[in-house]
Amino acid sequence: MSIQDWPEGDRPREKLLAQGAAILSDAELLAIFLRTGIKGKTAVDLARDLLTDFGSLRELLLADCDNFTRAKGLGTAKYAQLQAVLEMARRHTFEELDRGDILTSPEATRAYLSQQLRHYQYEVFACLFLDNQHHILEFEELFRGTIDSASVYPREVLKKALAHNAAAVIFAHNHPSGISEPSQADKLITDKLKQALALIDIRVLDHFIIGDGMPYSFAENGLL
Repeated sequence: MSIQDWPEGDRPREKLLAQGAAILSDAELLAIFLRTGIKGKTAVDLARDLLTDFGSLRELLLADCDNFTRAKGLGTAKYAQLQAVLEMARRHTFEELDRGDILTSPEATRAYLSQQLRHYQYEVFACLFLDNQHHILEFEELFRGTIDSASVYPREVLKKALAHNAAAVIFAHNHPSGISEPSQADKLITDKLKQALALIDIRVLDHFIIGDGMPYSFAENGLL
C-alpha cells in the first residue's frame, strides 16, 4: 500500500505539519527526507530498513559517502542533500549562539558543540573564544589525538586566546567511546589551563565533554 493510501493522520508529512517534527519517529523523519521508497517498499519501510542496517539514525547521519551510497535506495545526490541539511543545522545553531550572550543559551551551546565534535572517531579538543560580553569571537579545533587521548598544550591555548583578544573561553572535547564522564586527565588539564589563563585575566567559563546524550559540564558539576 502506498503512503498516499494511508489515513491522513498516519502520513509522516501530514503528521509533521499538524503536530510538529518532534512527534515523528526516526523512521518517519527519515522517510520525509527520502521522499520516495523503492519497488515494493514505501519510504517509511525503506527508512526502517536503513535504520536497522546502520544501527541507528546517528550512525546513518555520520556515514561517509562510500558507506552511505552502498545502501539500497541511497545515492550521491541523497548524500549531498544530507550533508547540506546537517551543515544548515550547524550554521543555524551557531547563529543562535552568535546573537547574544553565550551564557543565556546553554542549550544552544551544547547543541553546537555536539554537532561540531560528536562525529569524530578520535579525540578533538576545541575552544570557543569569547569577548568580555560573552559573545563569540571564534570557534577553533586546537588539538587532535588518538581514539582515547589528545595532547593539550597550555602555551598554545594561551597564544590562541591572546591572538583572538579573548576575555573568556569555553573548552570542549569529545569522547569517542560515547561516555561523557571526565577522566582524571581531563580534570588535571582543565585545572592547568584555568591557572595558566588566569595569569592573563582570561576566565574559563566551562569545559564540556561531548559523548552520547547530554554533554557533561564541568561548571555545572562544580569542577571549575
